[in-house]
Amino acid sequence: MTFNRRNDRNAERESSEFEEKMLFVNRTSKTYQGGRRFRFAALVILGDRNGRVGMGIGKAKEVPVAIEKAKSIARKNMINVPVENGTIPHDIVGENSTSRVLLKPAGPGTGVIAGTVPRSIAELAGITNMLSKELGSRNKVNVAYAVFDGLKNLRTAKQVRALRGETGGA
Repeated sequence: MTFNRRNDRNAERESSEFEEKMLFVNRTSKTYQGGRRFRFAALVILGDRNGRVGMGIGKAKEVPVAIEKAKSIARKNMINVPVENGTIPHDIVGENSTSRVLLKPAGPGTGVIAGTVPRSIAELAGITNMLSKELGSRNKVNVAYAVFDGLKNLRTAKQVRALRGETGGA
């Protein structure tokens, strides 16, 4: 059922620090002479609710195997998200294929106002106040990649100052 025993032992140790959320399972079929053969693709988000989040898509002939593959891929694709006072530092638009996602910071007490995919990613990243709007295609996989593109390109004021070579504030 599992695809690699050695990685599974390591995964059990690591899985305690990350929360996981399975966003969806896609079933595809191909018709052969003897009947249909099904394959599954699972989209999984992993996060520690402290600025680290990862996403993975696993494909297999059985759902549990696809989910395990997606988890291991998500562990490899972790990104750090700058979270300031429970929100993101600035507005940003993430893009992937025909999907675009607008992410905006929100004041304390607003909560995460977003669709299912951006909400899941934001919550597992530790963002508690944020607004988002899905623009263009609403395909879950493309929206997830667009949200990750946006979160990956976020910069804090301190990081921007360092890139510009400035030292002081205001």
